[in-house]
Formats: sequence, C-alpha cells, structure tokens
Amino acid sequence: MATTTGLVHLQLHVAQAQSLKDKRRVVKSFRQRLTNGFNVSVAEVDGQDTHRFVVLAVAMVGSDRRYVEGALQQVVNAARNHRDMVLTDHEIEWL
Repeated sequence: MATTTGLVHLQLHVAQAQSLKDKRRVVKSFRQRLTNGFNVSVAEVDGQDTHRFVVLAVAMVGSDRRYVEGALQQVVNAARNHRDMVLTDHEIEWL
C-alpha cells in the first residue's frame, strides 16, 4: 500500500497585527479554515514571539500523490488570497 505525505511551510506576514493577540486571532481563524476545509494538520512552527511574522507547517497524508499535491496547492492559494495576511514564501516537501 502506497502512502504519500506532503508538507508545506507557509511564511506569512500579518500586516495589520499590532500585538501578539491580534496575530493569534488571525492565525487561529486561518488554521481552523484550513483544517476544516482541506482535512490537513496545521502547526505554528516559527514566529511565535513576533506579532507580524508566522510560519505554519501544513501536513497531509493520502494514497494518491496527485490528490495530496493538489490539496496542498489549494492551501498555498488560500494563504496567497487571505485578506489579513501576505504569503511571503512557501515550500512543499515530500516525506
């Protein structure tokens, strides 16, 4: 049985955040939208102590690489189109 694991790191700039509380509100909302909409796991892996920068790791496991790749690309597009954050960089890895 073939298993594909994809991981995407999203570097995001939360331009309107004036405090960590502002950033957490925006990031929490985005994380929930990703987990509910794309059936992925999301963790904040960097930028926890800064109020305008965050790195999210988004992981997905599946049996079809094309499906996982398409879903992760949709996650990148969702980050790119988010109104409260700017996607500054992303990287997709296969494990």
